[in-house]
Amino acid sequence: MAVAAAFSGRMKLQYQRSLLASLLGIQASSFRCDLSLDSSLQRVQYSGLHLSAATSAGHNKWSKVKHIKGPRDEARARIFSKLSMMIRAAVRDGGANARSNANLGRLIKWCQSENMPKASIERAIKGGEKTKDMTYFLYEGRGPGHFAFLIEVLTENNNRTRQDMRYIMNKTGGTLDEKIQFCFDKKGVVIARQEDKENKVVEPERALELAIEANAEDVQEAEEEDEKTALKFICDITQLHAVGQKLDSLGLVILSVAPEFIPNTMVRLSDDEMAQADHFLQLLMNHQDVMRVYDNIS
Repeated sequence: MAVAAAFSGRMKLQYQRSLLASLLGIQASSFRCDLSLDSSLQRVQYSGLHLSAATSAGHNKWSKVKHIKGPRDEARARIFSKLSMMIRAAVRDGGANARSNANLGRLIKWCQSENMPKASIERAIKGGEKTKDMTYFLYEGRGPGHFAFLIEVLTENNNRTRQDMRYIMNKTGGTLDEKIQFCFDKKGVVIARQEDKENKVVEPERALELAIEANAEDVQEAEEEDEKTALKFICDITQLHAVGQKLDSLGLVILSVAPEFIPNTMVRLSDDEMAQADHFLQLLMNHQDVMRVYDNIS
């Protein structure tokens, strides 16, 4: 009886190995199969790849979708959050009428291009009308590797925000209150899509021609938070709106027109320092009160 049971077990094992091999599209002899005959969870090892043989197709499919969709949803939520904050700041500075507030109008178009729900846009505008008691602050300091940073925040409780910033600093090796604003110049920045109004990609040579024609000082490629490439036109802050209007008339899709801090000295970090800096900057950007973070990492 014991021999028969063992033989039956081996036959079942060989059958399962053959079945799994056929599903994987390989020969049964080319992989090692660790199967427990009395266990519902069976694992197959093949060339370093681990598969769960007992899970359903629906579970496998969701596990793939989860890993792809999850990070995209998180990035999308961050984009919507930052756009909402930018809308609130624009309403606070120029009012809730998109026709008379050109910056708000551009932000709304940007939101629409990112498929931000209409209800979310309207909620951000209404929230902006209530930001009379919210205050703008600029934090400055140094991060891991001694690079300089500036943080723009819009908050209704600066004591809470400052405590949060100090917590992040203590956790990641950054410092606040260092006078490092001299490492940056305040410039006008026009962000435009890399595709023009005719959906044609604007090549670097063409972007440079447009910058010269619009009286911009420089043009750079920049990666937005949704990992799309955009064109960043830098100009004297007094020429900001004139440059934006000219680029719009030249056929570019303008995403935003706003002052920004551009680094005038750069710092090179080691690989380890860069990993720490990336974690540090992500923590800052994920904070609900933070609008923008600037750094001078080369």
